[in-house]
Amino acid sequence: MKHANVAIFVPHNGCPHACSFCNQRKITGQSVQPTAEDVKAAVSIAQKSLGSQSGTAEIAFFGGSFTAIQRDYMLELLSAAKPYVANGSFSGIRISTRPDAVDQEILHILKEYGVTAIELGAQSMSEEVLRLNRRGHTAEDVRNAAGRIKAEGFSLGLQMMTGLYGSDDSKDRETAEALAALSPDTMRIYPTVVLRDTGLYELLKKGLYHPPGLEEAVQLCAELLLFFEARNIRVIRMGLHDSESLRENMAAGVFHPAFRELCEGEIMYRNARSALAEKNIQSGMVEFTVHPASVSRFAGQRRKNLIRLQSMGLTPRIRQNQNFSKFQVEAERAAGATPAIRQLREQERRGKRN
Repeated sequence: MKHANVAIFVPHNGCPHACSFCNQRKITGQSVQPTAEDVKAAVSIAQKSLGSQSGTAEIAFFGGSFTAIQRDYMLELLSAAKPYVANGSFSGIRISTRPDAVDQEILHILKEYGVTAIELGAQSMSEEVLRLNRRGHTAEDVRNAAGRIKAEGFSLGLQMMTGLYGSDDSKDRETAEALAALSPDTMRIYPTVVLRDTGLYELLKKGLYHPPGLEEAVQLCAELLLFFEARNIRVIRMGLHDSESLRENMAAGVFHPAFRELCEGEIMYRNARSALAEKNIQSGMVEFTVHPASVSRFAGQRRKNLIRLQSMGLTPRIRQNQNFSKFQVEAERAAGATPAIRQLREQERRGKRN
């Protein structure tokens, strides 16, 4: 099931640190702090758009360090959201915060006001990377906060960033392993984006920091997606949400409005290559079998995978098997079959007619 929520941004409120990568206002384009009335208005709009599905969605407070904001203001926002959870209109309240802003007292307050899920912005589990990026907390803070959250019965979400200053693929893999060991229910994976007026931007201008490119990020994050899913940890977001402000203020790094789609397409391509190698197929007409919901994943964004397979001297055709898993791919030699690109175009035409 697709993860859904009504997101209410509390931009850069409550955070005592200026992390190297952070400028929440440039990410969201929002500088005004939401009020209780803003919360009610956002929830009302979401109820209309989600319809009967709102009962499975969450009210989510993102954008700052929610448990570190001024207490009266935090309770004002929670009080506005709580009735919608109490009457079953929404399934719960999700908040995001810093690992060093979660103590036993705050957890009891959050539970009283209907909070059901807490996400920690861990970002890295390398002490060196945390220090270089001025996070102001340690990996031990992440472990301790995660333990308290789970012990109190909240759903635990963790967030990590790839390609941070001082990090590399190896350290990012180690971060993923350390976070998976905490048994979170959900993960978010964010490739680093360099925004103007941040510490990373200054390092970039001085030539001291060179963030990974899109292709590098796709390769690593496809691997991380599989890593977490193999451990039954849901990855509910990959890459930053699109916004006009983000596009205007991005100076470098990785952003793509369909970043997850790129990663899933890369997984399917790798599995297709493995299936070809297993059958020693190097050219000619090939019939690839995938799950019906994975046809577009297999084709890749803008049919990238089909084009790559064709460049290898292959003519791919797609078959569907309901019993296959999401990323499963099998390959067989075929003769006289309709090429995959024609299949997809015919399917698209039929969809438009219907």
